[in-house]
Amino acid sequence: MIVRLFALVAIAWALGFAVFMLTLAEPADDMRATDAIVVPTGGAGRIGRGLALIEAGRARRMLVSGVAPGLRKIDLVVANGHAPAIECCVDLGREAVDTRSNAEETARWVREHRYRSVRLVTSNWHMARARMELGVALDDDVVIVRDGVPAEQRLGQLVNEYNKLLLRRAALWSGVGR
Repeated sequence: MIVRLFALVAIAWALGFAVFMLTLAEPADDMRATDAIVVPTGGAGRIGRGLALIEAGRARRMLVSGVAPGLRKIDLVVANGHAPAIECCVDLGREAVDTRSNAEETARWVREHRYRSVRLVTSNWHMARARMELGVALDDDVVIVRDGVPAEQRLGQLVNEYNKLLLRRAALWSGVGR
């Protein structure tokens, strides 16, 4: 009986992982505008994608959440190959240290600016958990547009991300850590 239960759990996990891999976030339609863009730090291409969207007028402002102390907006903009003029439209969040605190920092910023729509720009493999955390932290009337940045990850990293997603969903479902 225990072997069958273990096998059932393993099959369910494997099927869930397959769905996770098949539904990795794609880049959103560039023509769709939102009030703001949010980019959690941590993956290649995220900040550059967000800055390109700001430059194209797809949102009024952008928050880069989880920025290291001492980093200046101008350095971030120039290092990513964009015009220094868009520095005015970028805010740096320095409080976040993980996906959950990225969401909390973002929610405070969204409420402060009274935004009703946000484009979440993050790595395709990170989107499911980042979107879930942001959805929990934001008010129900804020629309979140997923904008996945294609990224190559090793299988071990993808398995790790999937397990984090499952554990956090279980914690939220049980009421722990809300």
